[in-house]
Amino acid sequence: MSASDRYRGSHIFFRPNAVYRVVGRSTELHNKPTCCSGNSDPVPHRVAPIQDHDSAIHLAGLPAICYVVIITQNPHVMHGMVLTVALIYLSCLHLHRQFYDYGSYGLDISGPLMVITQKVSSLAFSLHDGLSKKDDELTTNQKIYAVYKTPSFLEYFSYMLMFPSLMAGPVVFYNDYIDFIEGNNYGKLHNNSKDDIVIVHEPSPVRAVIKKVILALICALMFVSFLPRYPISRLKDDHFVEATSISYKFWYLTVSTTLMRFKYYFAWTIADAVCNNCGLGFSGSNEDGTTNWNKVSNVDIFQFEFGTSLKQSIEAWNKGTNTWLRMIVYERTRKYPTVLTYVLSAVWHGFYPGYYLTFFSGALFTFAARTVRRHARNHFMGNNESKLLYDILTFIVTHFVIAYLTFPFVLLEFWASVRLYNKMFWCFHVLAGLALIFFAEINSEIGT
Repeated sequence: MSASDRYRGSHIFFRPNAVYRVVGRSTELHNKPTCCSGNSDPVPHRVAPIQDHDSAIHLAGLPAICYVVIITQNPHVMHGMVLTVALIYLSCLHLHRQFYDYGSYGLDISGPLMVITQKVSSLAFSLHDGLSKKDDELTTNQKIYAVYKTPSFLEYFSYMLMFPSLMAGPVVFYNDYIDFIEGNNYGKLHNNSKDDIVIVHEPSPVRAVIKKVILALICALMFVSFLPRYPISRLKDDHFVEATSISYKFWYLTVSTTLMRFKYYFAWTIADAVCNNCGLGFSGSNEDGTTNWNKVSNVDIFQFEFGTSLKQSIEAWNKGTNTWLRMIVYERTRKYPTVLTYVLSAVWHGFYPGYYLTFFSGALFTFAARTVRRHARNHFMGNNESKLLYDILTFIVTHFVIAYLTFPFVLLEFWASVRLYNKMFWCFHVLAGLALIFFAEINSEIGT
C-alpha cells in the first residue's frame, strides 16, 4: 500500500473507498482497519467514517416512519405525532454530530433531514386541515396548503426525495409540488381551440437561472475573498474581547456576520436556480411580458441587507422556513406564538448553545421592535424629510441589532458569546427591556 493511502503519516491504513471525518483525539472506527503497521503509538485524532449507505438509510428512514404515522393515525392527532417523531429523529442526528464533530461546518446528512422534517410536518398539518376541518374553520393560508387526500406511497416519497431542493432547500409544500408535477404551476390554462385541447405555453427559466447563478458566484467570491480577513473566530480572541472598544466590536461584528451571510446566499441562490431550471418556482408574468421565478426563493438579499426593521429582515431570510414556522406554530397557537415559534426554530436547528442565545434574544427583540415601531413611527411620517431620517436611523439600528443578535448563532459557543456580551454590557438587551417597560407604562397611563 502506498504512502498516499495513509492518513497524514499516522500508522493506521484506511480502506480507500471509505470517507472519514476527524472527530476527536483518539481513533474510533465503525469497522476495523484493513491492517496496522504494528506500531502502538496513539493516532492523534479519532476518525469516524461517513458511510453512504447510512445516509441513505436516514433519508428513507425518517419519511418512512412518518408515513406509517400518517396512514395509521387519526387525522385529528396525526399532525402533532408526525412533528414529534420527525423532531426526535432529527434531534438524535443533531446530537450525534454535536458529540462526534463539535463545531464543524461540514456538510452531512442533518441538512437534508432538516428539509425533510419540514416536508413531513407541513404535509401532516395540511392533511390535518383537509381531513379534519371544515373550510370555514381554516385561515386563508390553511386553505391554500390544505390537502384532502392522503398521498400514495409513490407520491409521498417522490415529494420527500425531490432532488432539486433536497440538499439545501428551499422547502416546497406538497400542493406546490403536485401542481408542478401535473403541469398546473404556470397559472391559468387557456383553451384556444374548439376541441377542448389545452395549449400551455411554458415560460423559459433560462434568464432567471443565469442571473441567479451569476449572483451565487458573486456571493461565493465575496465569501472566500473577504471572510478570511474578518474571521468569526476572532470573537473568541482575548485581545479582541478585552482590548478593543465597544464601537470597534460593533463594527467588526457587523462586517464579519455580513460576510458569513454570503455563504447562505450562495447556497440558497444556487438551490433556487436548480429548482427554476427544472421548471419549479414560476410565480407569474409582468405586464411587459417578463416572467418571475421567485415562488420558492429562500432569501431576498436586497430586502434583508437594506431592511429598515427587524421584521422586514426576518421575513426576507430563509423565507421557506418562515412560512413553515408560521404554518405549523405561529398561526395555530393562541398563547405565546412568537416565543413558541422561536423555540421550534431553535430545536429544528440543533442544540448548540449559541442557537438558543440567538433565538431567545430574537424573541425579546421582536417584541421590543414591534412596540417601538408602533409608538414611534407615526411621529416621523409628517413629511418626507422626517420619514427619510426615520428610515436611515432604523436601517442603521437594524443592521447593528442583527449583527449583535446573530453572532452567537455563528459562534455556536455559550460562554464565548456571553463573555463578549458582557464586554458589550448587554446593551441591546437592556435597551429592549427598557423599551418594553417604558411603553407598557405609557399604555397603562393612557388606559387609566
